Amino acid sequence: MIRAYKFLMRPTVGQTAALGEMLRDHCSLYNGALQERRDAYRHASKTSIKYGQQSAQLKEIRAFDPERQGRWSFSSQQATLRRLDKAFTAFFRRVKAGNKPGYPRFRGAMWFDTVEFPKDGDGCRWDSTPHGPVTRVRLQGVGHVKVNQHRPVLGKVKTVSVRREGKRWYVILTADQAEPEPLPATGSVVGIDMGIANFLADSGGEFVPNPRHGRKAAAKLEAAQQALARFPRVRRDKRTANHQRAVQRVADLHRKVRRQRLDHAHKTALDLVREHDFIAHEDLKIRNMVKAPAPKPDPDQPGSFLPNGAAAKAGLNHSISDAGWGVFLTILHAKAESAGREVIAVDPRNTSRTCPECGHASAENRPTQEKFHCVSCGHSAHADTVGALNVLRAGLVRRDARQG
Repeated sequence: MIRAYKFLMRPTVGQTAALGEMLRDHCSLYNGALQERRDAYRHASKTSIKYGQQSAQLKEIRAFDPERQGRWSFSSQQATLRRLDKAFTAFFRRVKAGNKPGYPRFRGAMWFDTVEFPKDGDGCRWDSTPHGPVTRVRLQGVGHVKVNQHRPVLGKVKTVSVRREGKRWYVILTADQAEPEPLPATGSVVGIDMGIANFLADSGGEFVPNPRHGRKAAAKLEAAQQALARFPRVRRDKRTANHQRAVQRVADLHRKVRRQRLDHAHKTALDLVREHDFIAHEDLKIRNMVKAPAPKPDPDQPGSFLPNGAAAKAGLNHSISDAGWGVFLTILHAKAESAGREVIAVDPRNTSRTCPECGHASAENRPTQEKFHCVSCGHSAHADTVGALNVLRAGLVRRDARQG
């Protein structure tokens, strides 16, 4: 199996400048290749340029510009061109499917933050000083950069990527490993119901509180964004020192919230995987859930619109995004696969409206957001716990049908 590792790099001042130049030149290569494709298609011949044609030009580009493009790894430049090719492949796939196309865009200096080296040893070398006291990664054109390796890397390193996040630099490795040993069986099964008031409720009646990291940081973030809004919108190289500090302050707050949310998701998923052999959860279509409601034109007044609950829906959308359900479910599936656990997604419809005792389904069974009271048999419980019980039952049915 393939596993990724992410470590903080500690470059020197000179290495930091070289890393920034590497990103700048790869961004220039990406934008130049995109412009070439646009110009070729706009020509009367409607020429379509592929990755192979652009990759074949790299040798001439490097020879023409040895001070910039010629400094960096040939393979990493091929990976950048391949990245553009994947963007166009996804664009044409969306066009064919009738979705919103999203034509590939030019990348600004701060919107191009990753350079990939497709093979360890080709333009890069992980653990380049194995006999030294500090782990280092060697990057062509940059040198041997210190790495804060906080855990061992198991397996053979396949690819190496360098990523900039604010003022920090990270190295991301992918390693090919043998299948891990599954965790000992516990004999426990569980269903989970995702929520807003509580992050999740399980079929055993336990609740995981919602940390609401975004809401807790909202006041600081609002003040930082207001301070940033006082500066005029100018090019990045025209910003004053105070302007740059204001930009960095907003980015740091967003980064902190993102990392807090990720940390909570990892810990919650790890607890579930350690305690249960089988986990069932709702198959949530989060992208559809956070869509803004469609406007309602007023038939009596052309050009006017009726209230459509957009303001209330915006608050719910913020709460769903702040909870981070999608990140959590992705991490849960990955950890379950490594631990030899089974995770199944089930249809969430009516899971919180169906009585687990008699099976009666009705919207009247849930008079409030938290309370469940069956109008048929009188069974009462927390609505999220009822939902988790129904999710577990549906998951077990799917598992038995799959095995049978």
